[in-house]
Amino acid sequence: MSRLALITVLVLATLAGRAQTPQQWRDSLARLNQMIDAQPRSTDLRLRKAAVNIELGQWEYAAEEYGRVLAIDDRSVAALYFRAYAYVHLRQYAAAAADYGRVLLIVPRHMEARLGLATVHDLMGRRRDAADEYNLLVEFFPDSAVCYAARAAFETSHKQYDLAAYDWAEAVRLAPDNLDYRASLADVRRRQKGKPTVK
Repeated sequence: MSRLALITVLVLATLAGRAQTPQQWRDSLARLNQMIDAQPRSTDLRLRKAAVNIELGQWEYAAEEYGRVLAIDDRSVAALYFRAYAYVHLRQYAAAAADYGRVLLIVPRHMEARLGLATVHDLMGRRRDAADEYNLLVEFFPDSAVCYAARAAFETSHKQYDLAAYDWAEAVRLAPDNLDYRASLADVRRRQKGKPTVK
């Protein structure tokens, strides 16, 4: 499982409500817009509207709406976190990193924001910064299979198979029923066997 897939799973789990069709989401959006017209300073309504924008894949609208929330409450962790997530989809990685960083100033142990920041650093080619964030994740959340899996996926992508094998094994130990983790561990062990020996 890729790091971006892991963060997407975490975000979708956070946003999860009842399943709706695209038309139902558009209907919800229309109702929310009417309610916002009546209560323009309601951060709750604006957060709900931005979440619907995300459900519809309207990343720019979502980022703009989270920006409106932040104009009202500049310490809104939800707005910062989800705007960063929208920025990732818009490939505005520096802006995403800035928002994830602001979340972590407010809540240093915000697991999803730290995972997001690690992912963005890697996407920006800042491998050392990404590794530092993954290490902090495991340090802060040593009982989280997701954190070990995220670091393992990073290590696998950079061909650090010995480190990845350890982390995938820890992820499997913590979440033994997760078939993706088991498959990833088996794949890394195959790659370890295929590595040329150093003489």
